[in-house]
This record gives sequence, structure tokens and C-alpha cells, in this order.
Amino acid sequence: MSEQTAPSIAFENVSLAFDDKVILDGISFDLLPGRMKIVLGASGAGKSTILRLILGLLKPDSGRIWVQGTRVDEMSEQELMAVRADLGMVFQEGALFDSLTVRENVGYRLYEQTRQPVEEVDQRVAEVLGFVGLAEFGDRMPSELSGGQRRRVAIARAMTAWPKILLYDEPTTGLDPITALTIDDEIIKLRDLEAVTSIVVTHQLRDAFHIATHRAVGGGGEVRFEPAPAEDQQDTEFMMLRDGEVAFEGLAAELRASVDQYLKSFLS
Repeated sequence: MSEQTAPSIAFENVSLAFDDKVILDGISFDLLPGRMKIVLGASGAGKSTILRLILGLLKPDSGRIWVQGTRVDEMSEQELMAVRADLGMVFQEGALFDSLTVRENVGYRLYEQTRQPVEEVDQRVAEVLGFVGLAEFGDRMPSELSGGQRRRVAIARAMTAWPKILLYDEPTTGLDPITALTIDDEIIKLRDLEAVTSIVVTHQLRDAFHIATHRAVGGGGEVRFEPAPAEDQQDTEFMMLRDGEVAFEGLAAELRASVDQYLKSFLS
């Protein structure tokens, strides 16, 4: 990828505090199109705050934030609507509408906020449900699904409107390891097969390293997952937050090889 490619997301010296508690202290980073950043850190380190700043749900005390080349930190709520149209968000608990079917949940944004013909929306919903392996679940209610299935519905809903950027907030928290792996694989598929730019906020190290070191190959019903060669791992970078600052930014192999005592204790 050309070094001249404009970042999809850029933070420049962004700071935010709640009363006397500093959440972010002058952090800067870029995320190029089609790439992924995995954000790690202890509880309260500011991981999810980064996502809320990107969405415009919070405003920084200082610094500048760009999304798709547009500065968002000074935008009004009305102006932010156009920016959010390019963003998909997967919340920690899925945040599905319990009174709507899976199909209605997945298509909600297109059904309610666009003038697309219902037939086209139905087709798109069927497409994304197939992508996450839930093609036969459209008429079910969220209460009839397992935890892993609910997360996959949340991913399908986030991708329905063709977002250029996906934001994941603790997508595997509360899931057993085998189920979490199925969610990891969906995240890998979107990165590798759909070239979606993404930020994954997590404290689950097993999932973070699996996503960073594996790739999806193929398409349609023939997708397989395999260890990624070193050159393919360049597209996924870790960022570790500590006391409101960026303590580390780099690839999986570099994080594992770090001799920094804080990083070593976090990974142990």
C-alpha cells in the first residue's frame, strides 16, 4: 500500500479527562484503509473511549480526530450523521432489539433510514446472514439464539449498510473459547475478504493474537482459516494503552518480543 494513502482514521494529540481522571493523554495514531488495529489495555485504560470519540459520542478536550479524511471532533450532531453512515459498530453485548426478528435486526438501518426497495434490503440481509453462517435464522427472535449467534447477528447488522469502517467493542467478552473463536473468524473474514478497515477493542489476548496471526482464504462457502505468513500480518497492528498514553504500537511478533516489563506482565 502506498505511503501516500490517506488514513481512514487519524488521532492527533488527543486528550480527554473526566473531572480529575485523565482518560487519554495526547495520543496519536493512524489507521490506513483495509487495515486493522487491535487496542489492548487494562480496564479503564481508555480503549472504548477511542471508539466513542470516533463515533462523535464524546468530544476530546484537545487534539484532532479525522474519519475518512473529515475532521470530526468539532462537528455538530447533525454533521456527524453523514460520517456515521460509513461506520459499523459491534457492541460488547450485541445490543439487539429483542422485539424484532433476526432479519429485522440485521436490516433495521436500511429498512428505517433509507429509501431502498424492500426487496433489495431483503436481498442484502440474506447476503450478510449467509456471510456469518446464519442464513436459516432470519425468522428467529434474539431470545432463541446462543450468545455466539447473537454476536454474529450483531456483526451482520453492523456490515449490512456497507460500512467502510467497523468498530468492535469487546466482541468476545463472556463467550466460551470455542464460541469466541467463531467470532474471531468472522472478524478475520471481514478484514481479509471484504477489506473492511477495523478497530478491535479487547482485553482477550487469546482472541487478539488469533485475529492478528491468521488469515481467511477463499470465498463463498469455501472460506478456510490458516496461520498467516509474516507479510500478511503487516495489515494488523496492536496498540497498547497505559495511563492514558500509547505504551506500544506494532505487530504481534514485536509485542511478543518486547522486553518492556509492563508489556511482559500484561501478556503473562
